Amino acid sequence: MLELGGIIILGIFAQWLAWRFRVPSILPLIITGLIMGPLSTLWSADGNKWIEPIFDETTQEGLFPNRSLFYFVSLAIGIILFEGGLTLKRSEIRGVGPAILKLITIGSLVTFVGGGLAAHFLMNLSWQISFLFSGLIIVTGPTVIAPILQNVPLTRNVATVLKWEGILIDPIGALVAVLVFEFIVSGGGVSFTSTALFTFLKIIVTGVVLGAGTAYGLFYLIKKELVPHYLLNVFTLALVLLAFVGSDALAHESGLLTVVIMGMVLGNLEVPRLKEILSFKESLSVLLISVLFVLLAANIDLKDLQLLLDVRELWLFLFIVFILRPVGVFLSTRGSGLSWAEKTFISWMGPRGIVAAGVASLFGLILTTSGVPGGQYITPLVFMIVLGTVLLNATTARAVARSLGVIQSASDGILFIGANQAALLIAKYLQKTGRHVVLVDSNETYVKNAVEEGLEAFNINIYTDELSEHFELVDMGYLIAMTASQQVNEYAVQKYQRLFGEKGTFRLLTASEMRLHPEQLPAQGIFSYTDDFLNINEVARDYSEIHEEPLKDRAHFEKLMKQLSKEENKIPLFLKMPDGFLEILVPDMKKFPIGEGYALVYLGQPL
Repeated sequence: MLELGGIIILGIFAQWLAWRFRVPSILPLIITGLIMGPLSTLWSADGNKWIEPIFDETTQEGLFPNRSLFYFVSLAIGIILFEGGLTLKRSEIRGVGPAILKLITIGSLVTFVGGGLAAHFLMNLSWQISFLFSGLIIVTGPTVIAPILQNVPLTRNVATVLKWEGILIDPIGALVAVLVFEFIVSGGGVSFTSTALFTFLKIIVTGVVLGAGTAYGLFYLIKKELVPHYLLNVFTLALVLLAFVGSDALAHESGLLTVVIMGMVLGNLEVPRLKEILSFKESLSVLLISVLFVLLAANIDLKDLQLLLDVRELWLFLFIVFILRPVGVFLSTRGSGLSWAEKTFISWMGPRGIVAAGVASLFGLILTTSGVPGGQYITPLVFMIVLGTVLLNATTARAVARSLGVIQSASDGILFIGANQAALLIAKYLQKTGRHVVLVDSNETYVKNAVEEGLEAFNINIYTDELSEHFELVDMGYLIAMTASQQVNEYAVQKYQRLFGEKGTFRLLTASEMRLHPEQLPAQGIFSYTDDFLNINEVARDYSEIHEEPLKDRAHFEKLMKQLSKEENKIPLFLKMPDGFLEILVPDMKKFPIGEGYALVYLGQPL
């Protein structure tokens, strides 16, 4: 009981450390597992691990008998990948879809062949073990990529490619590794070769058909309200596990592909209460990742770590990171429209994650206990690649992105809290001027309307932490709270002004606030001093146009502002600069040298 409780406690504490120091959680989790596992034998009184994942009948110590640890790992990875699949939206891959497809096909082939050759010639491993190793390192971990995307404001194309590649390539890498593993344990030969293609096709067909079918089935059940609200999350979880287990029974090792397809299809359907499902799965994924990495790292033995003292492992690592990954990326992105700098950064970002570590632990144990020559190298070599790439990418991502110019240095994006009619109208105007605009609302209908208008919008409750986890918002520099609720607007300004409002945080005044003396008005967070929520939405409804009035000088500007403040159907919004940049109107506009080339942007009836 102490070990089970300790794993959860240590895992969550490691997650907190990752959040506190803004590093991928896999880093403190693996270090924690190594300390509590193989390294603890150096100072424990009896020379045993403090945490022993696999039960040993001789010592009567350990948590999971036989292969039950790896069954648990497989199911947990399935849930994690399903949650990742839910976040994949078709709209994200416009322009970079072909590059993503080539990365998970051509890029995987380059890694598989090149990694196998390198492991064979550098490590003197057998061809079978070498290609098993290369199959395992095909994957790039979404659990590692996600925190980096959240903390580094990358350009849209780069962030999208890395996100999609990390999730889609996991089942592919696992499938390749399984095929190589089956080749090894079956003794290889013509019989295996003749059935390998059939097995591969069977896995693909089973995964796509069963994954899509289960997703549409769940969509039907939810839409017809055949699942009660209180059972929705756990019912979905049970269905994911059923799809995973059922798929694996039909085609061995097809479960990962099935749950990814299921998540992708479900995430792109108009599923009622999808956000509730996603929120539950995110929390569950955090718990599972915390437990898995501690367990898998603790399962490594000290003698396995000692194998890494050979300098050949360093050469293998350097070859994979600095030669193999760039070759695969540049071949896969030829003619994609991505710039040289974008391709170079994607080449730099190739961290491995949970799938590589989990499958390597299982195969390494089986091969070692079976006496397969070189089998003892699989687990430590893969963990070396996982830990090394995570350390390298997590510590250098921001600096490399900045040096290559793929980081969004100017936080000029505008985040609207509220997707009502007025917010929609203003956001569309801003988007046409080239600004990155995102709307957030807890009303699903408002969000749907915004998306249909071609805007980027999310159905999010700002009282949760979900908003701060979206990598799409890393370039937000302005926050405009425009909901009907004074409490929501004030909360949004207070909570998110540092995260999304570094260049300005604004909100609508209430009717009572507008009656205050100018000196008593709130010092910050003002969007308009003359219009509350009802006023601005009535004008947006009756006069759904935004106009630009050229300015001559400051006197002309001040005259227009007084005129607009007296008329009920005209609302001043922005000051347009000669270079086209828009500044939100604030009480003190003296810092702007208004003259020829400037324009006043307002909503409502034309002057």
